[in-house]
Amino acid sequence: MIVRIMGEGQVKLADSHFAELNKLDDDLLSEMESGDESGFRRTLGALLDKVRELGEPLPDDALEPSELILPAPDATLDEVRDMLSDDGLIPG
Repeated sequence: MIVRIMGEGQVKLADSHFAELNKLDDDLLSEMESGDESGFRRTLGALLDKVRELGEPLPDDALEPSELILPAPDATLDEVRDMLSDDGLIPG
């Protein structure tokens, strides 16, 4: 799956990693619902770090369609809330 982190670029991520990422996504959703700003910041950073760690960066000139778009590391709680589906940032 091709994942874009807004403001950074794209990475190719194996589907096998999504169970681990979904746990962080669930935590992020819970923190957003409770208004836990510090928890939200920490978990968003952890989620993006994990995507960077597990994913293989695509070249800057690659024009692959992104199947998943994640917020920038400095996104606000409200900006991320606007990006959410019922499943959170990551479907499933």
